[in-house]
Amino acid sequence: MKKTFIYLSIFFFIAVGLLGFVWDYLWWLYAIVIPIIALGIQDMVQTKQTLKRNFPVLGRMRWWAEWMRPKVYQYFVESDTDGAPYNRLSRNVIYQRAKKVTDSTPFGTQLNVYETGYEWLNHSINPLPLEHGEHDPRVLVGGPDCKQPYSASIFNISAMSFGSLSQNAIMALNGGAKLGGFAHNTGEGGLSPYHLKPEGDIIWQIGTGYFGCRHQDGTFNFDAFAERAVLPNVKMIEIKLSQGAKPGHGGILPAAKVTDEIAKIRLVEKGKDVLSPSYHKAFSTPLQLLDLIKKLRALSGAKPIGFKLCIGQKSQFIAICKAMVKTGIMPDFITVDGGEGGTGAAPIEFSNSVGMPLREGLAFVYDALHGFGIKKHIKIIASGKVHTGFDLVKNFSLGADMCNGARAMLLAVGCIQALECNTNTCPTGVATQNPELFKGLDVANKRVRVFNYHHETVKACVELMSAAGIKHPDYLHRSHIYRRVSANQIQTYAEMYPYLLKGSLLEAPYPQGWEMHVMHSTEESFDNVLKQV
Repeated sequence: MKKTFIYLSIFFFIAVGLLGFVWDYLWWLYAIVIPIIALGIQDMVQTKQTLKRNFPVLGRMRWWAEWMRPKVYQYFVESDTDGAPYNRLSRNVIYQRAKKVTDSTPFGTQLNVYETGYEWLNHSINPLPLEHGEHDPRVLVGGPDCKQPYSASIFNISAMSFGSLSQNAIMALNGGAKLGGFAHNTGEGGLSPYHLKPEGDIIWQIGTGYFGCRHQDGTFNFDAFAERAVLPNVKMIEIKLSQGAKPGHGGILPAAKVTDEIAKIRLVEKGKDVLSPSYHKAFSTPLQLLDLIKKLRALSGAKPIGFKLCIGQKSQFIAICKAMVKTGIMPDFITVDGGEGGTGAAPIEFSNSVGMPLREGLAFVYDALHGFGIKKHIKIIASGKVHTGFDLVKNFSLGADMCNGARAMLLAVGCIQALECNTNTCPTGVATQNPELFKGLDVANKRVRVFNYHHETVKACVELMSAAGIKHPDYLHRSHIYRRVSANQIQTYAEMYPYLLKGSLLEAPYPQGWEMHVMHSTEESFDNVLKQV
């Protein structure tokens, strides 16, 4: 910490002076003490590296360790949660893009192309010249009932709450969104002054705790919602049904992070764990969910309204689709979160063993909407370990219209994955409410890094599509992506997740594999109800 370093510097400077007066031959110790103090002062005044700023001299050990480690460590390949190859170098690529330095690698492919789970995009023999492609593809979000559609970037900042993150981290993220013309999701912690100050585009997420639009008893406050939803920075509103890191479990904000300010914003008690309910009080059936969407759309001035979920029981999502068909009320967007998604605090069993992974969930949601003939009115946002341009391409091929990223955006802000998000001791000031730590995070510097990372990743996505002869993500489909499923077998995404015919779920006979899910669902309840066909 800065104060500790200052006190120790003064102590050693005086101590060496006193020792020098007693024993003349000890004056040489200043040759050690003064350079260390000078190094610490340099660390404290620089703004590029928060770890050095918060921990003068001592923080440099991280970079010394990286410098000393064998270079081969950087190319170590391990298995991701779904068995797909995951290159640890991707973390370095995020840092490099954020800092606007070279992100190319030597010696070609670093992955084992013959390992099960390896994926690739087949290029075109007649690639599209880059100048003919769209360098900043946009997606217009807003169905027939939306009067203020939002032109969104294909890549945006995923949900991360103020409270879980520090005020400086929030301002850096939103400031980057402002610079790059992309959106920043507030997370369920509510709309704070730090989301609004940089004036970046906002997706206001409303979770089961209704923070920022709740009564003291935890029920939904429609007046408070209407007051904030009309703010010009708020471009879309997202109702969180569940999240990938802990689906079926409410949000968790440890007591150590609940300051006076956060307690006031969230209307909760200071110094106690904030545990969001695992369910919504504002609705309990698919029809009631759509009624809530209709009401929020009216109160917001007809801005895009959607919901976020990690897919669990398929029949329950189908029940929502049936309610859409019956009522004609539809969300403007649906965010599909994968079970591999991250969080600041979650029970380990939920993080590791609950919720459908993104790839399966995304394909299912697209097919369900298409099968009921309602996809054209609804945009799909994919969220869950989206790091690179190739991640964007894969999600677009499965049916996503846009993507959200959280973990990578945090790395761009300066997160070093210290894994102290839930302890309030994050050394880089990203996930802490300790002023001595988060003040070391320089907003002006980090917002540029967020902008750089976003820009370079979208650019990489566009270059990949151009190599395949594709102008816009709308033209990507499942046949473009290949995956090695065994040592001698390769499948396209189209073979792994076959498309459904439009309208094929509206009446029997239903497509194979969908029969029981459709028959067990009803728009009147989320409970499974077996219906005779």
